[in-house]
Amino acid sequence: MGGDDEDDRDDGRGVEREYRRRRKMSRGRFAALCIVQVNFALQMARPDTIPGRYRLLAVALMALLGVWAILTVRRGRTTVGTDGVSTRGAFRVRRWAWHDIYDLRVETNPGQRRADVKSLTYLYDNDGRRARLPHLDDWQLPDLWAEVAGLHTAAARHRGMTWERRPAVEVRIRERAAYRKARERAITGALLVLFAAIGYVVWEAVTDGDPHPFLLLFCAPLAAYALLAPLFRRRYIRALAHA
Repeated sequence: MGGDDEDDRDDGRGVEREYRRRRKMSRGRFAALCIVQVNFALQMARPDTIPGRYRLLAVALMALLGVWAILTVRRGRTTVGTDGVSTRGAFRVRRWAWHDIYDLRVETNPGQRRADVKSLTYLYDNDGRRARLPHLDDWQLPDLWAEVAGLHTAAARHRGMTWERRPAVEVRIRERAAYRKARERAITGALLVLFAAIGYVVWEAVTDGDPHPFLLLFCAPLAAYALLAPLFRRRYIRALAHA
């Protein structure tokens, strides 16, 4: 592993690896993205649908989203070396030393029915926090499970400890998973409120009403999240306690 002949013999590749985007999105995903973009452009080109100031805001948001997506694709990567693991996104770089890493796990992508990626790889630290490892997935790698197993083998010596499970960390992982599910559900609820608010604001704008966009598009979704997050958190923690 990374200069260690014994580890290299065990894994065949050593620990020095970099995972980047090598395969493009599938044709189906690309076609769906094109349809969304064309529809957005057509809607923005119709002068009788959305007032000018809201059209400019929508275009600006779409442009920012496009820049973020392009930077994520071009800059995103996972780097594995003798000192640990690092990830790079559109703007952020994160690093973990091997002794701070509890496990590397392959997990099912929750949105796999609509995605090219069916399985993802996550890094768990010693406090149970997890981070997704970009491009270390079954879309970019033909045998993801074997790749992650090879990383476990190659990194064992550099970690200074085995990959054994620790009950205290496993409990923290389950607790954080419950909190994460609660946040995801609360965000979904807030987005539904936001979409409803957008529809109402557009309708009011078209009919020359006074839609109060700040209250509807900002305050209402935040209020929905603030109400839903603790409710879902209590629900998932209660389910975890009875598991």
